[in-house]
Amino acid sequence: MYFFIIFKVLLVGAGGIGCELLKNLLLSGFKEIHIIDLDTIDLSNLNRQFLFQKKHIKKPKALIAKENAQKFNLKAKLEAYHSDIKDPKFDVFWFQKFTLVFNALDNLDARRHVNKMCLTANVPLIESGTAGFYGQVQVIIKGKTECYDCNPKEIPKTYPICTIRMTPSSPIHCIVWAKNYLFPHIFGFDENILDIEIFETEEHNINNLHTEKNFFKNIKDSIGNKDFPKRLFKKLYYDEIIELKSLEDISRILKTINPLSYEDLKLKSCAIDKERLKNGQLVWTIEENFHMFFSSLENLSKRFLSLSETSSNNKPVILFDKDDEDSLNFVSASANLRSYIFGIEQKSKFKIKQMAGNIIPSISTTNSIISGICALQAFHVLSNNLNSLKTVFYSRRPEKVFNSEAASPPNPQCKVCGVARSIFSTNIHLTTLKDLVIDVLQKGLGYGKEISIISDRLLYDIEFEDNLDKLLKDIGVQNGTFLTIIDEEDNEEEPNRKNLILVIEEKTFENAEKPYSILNISIPRYLHNYKTQENKTDEDNEKNISDLKRKSDLSYLESDTISKKTKTNHIIIDDDDSDVVILDST
Repeated sequence: MYFFIIFKVLLVGAGGIGCELLKNLLLSGFKEIHIIDLDTIDLSNLNRQFLFQKKHIKKPKALIAKENAQKFNLKAKLEAYHSDIKDPKFDVFWFQKFTLVFNALDNLDARRHVNKMCLTANVPLIESGTAGFYGQVQVIIKGKTECYDCNPKEIPKTYPICTIRMTPSSPIHCIVWAKNYLFPHIFGFDENILDIEIFETEEHNINNLHTEKNFFKNIKDSIGNKDFPKRLFKKLYYDEIIELKSLEDISRILKTINPLSYEDLKLKSCAIDKERLKNGQLVWTIEENFHMFFSSLENLSKRFLSLSETSSNNKPVILFDKDDEDSLNFVSASANLRSYIFGIEQKSKFKIKQMAGNIIPSISTTNSIISGICALQAFHVLSNNLNSLKTVFYSRRPEKVFNSEAASPPNPQCKVCGVARSIFSTNIHLTTLKDLVIDVLQKGLGYGKEISIISDRLLYDIEFEDNLDKLLKDIGVQNGTFLTIIDEEDNEEEPNRKNLILVIEEKTFENAEKPYSILNISIPRYLHNYKTQENKTDEDNEKNISDLKRKSDLSYLESDTISKKTKTNHIIIDDDDSDVVILDST
């Protein structure tokens, strides 16, 4: 087994699976492993990511993983990058340095990026993920197996603000309201504190938002006053609910709308057993939620005032942290009180922590098992034993823990791997776009006049020839740029070619008159010509062509860096009850 020491491998992700897999690879004799991860270590990681300790919190995962894993094999060469795998410096040519790549990510966009880069670099990829007691390992080899995008993936859900604020129908709506609407309004920044997108723009809704913004500004200024908690409760759970109930459209949609009485709940909450509140697995009663709302609000208010005294810019902020007891207690109680009002099932604090933290529960044993399967599949790949490659599924079913199937062949209709790919070597300082269009594509590969060339924007088509005489460097093409070539020829005799993806490799050529390589590749064709299908009007055909240009097989195109750290204006929640989302919650 130790012949594997000659190989250089890349591990993308140093979380739950990544820590286990790094250990496995080192103990298996691999002598050069590169690790990349953008994340830093969080308290919630420590129960399953054994390379990290409490003293490492807030430090880069990749760097600490390298430091602590080295002891498993002191002779191994480890390189760590605290970076985004989508950084342009990690281009196709960088990927080509590796014999094998392991994906241990929790981010759909990054997974797709690595899948694309490995296909283009022609480097085998072992994709893996876990979700609770479920796990999966998939081997991806260009031209031989399915790629990550051969089958559609579930898109993360987004929730419009008006659904969350006015017509909640599930626990997650109330949890999002408490975490991303209420909490930052009270303890967050004054500006841009909504982490959700306003889909509706009716004047009534906009006016309501402005009214509420003014209320929360006033309520924040009153933190520390004796009547602050009571005012906040009555505003959230009585006044707003009464107003909502008076709206005819809303009352038709919602079957249950029950405002909460501060006086009644205060009286009833005096008799609660406070010991029960220490058990996060229990679902609290409405009286217990009432008590916890005020208890956690008091603690957070004291912290907020303390920060006010020490904050230099006089703008104290408390950010929600699922590992902070006061924050979690406040969000849990606030969400459950709102759920009660609308007749929605309440959740335990443990369950709310999972959902509010956008966490799919991670089991360390599952990570360990899946990382072991990754290593076994790596041995098959590196020994060229392709007949033994399997897609492996792991579950908690006692009758059959493992399910495996032979690696499926590529999906010919896949827009990621079912296309032609090639590296185009050229001197971008001497080569013009006309050289690429006429000499390389039309004369060299037999394309007709009707083609489009797209990078992150349209560079050329039959109706846009402005760039033809420009040098490639002058139209934004550089080393590592992806170009998508779309065949739009109106040919009734044979279908159009599938898209061609060219990756630019900057090189120098002795022949200054032809400073580029001539491609010698086979480009597959569609089963049917999209411009000559029956029952298609001219308008339909034009729309299809425009869509192709607009989309340009977006999965190929280099876009702005998107990472696990990226902030967006959407609430993206994965339902943790789902058994089809396979993610490693790192």
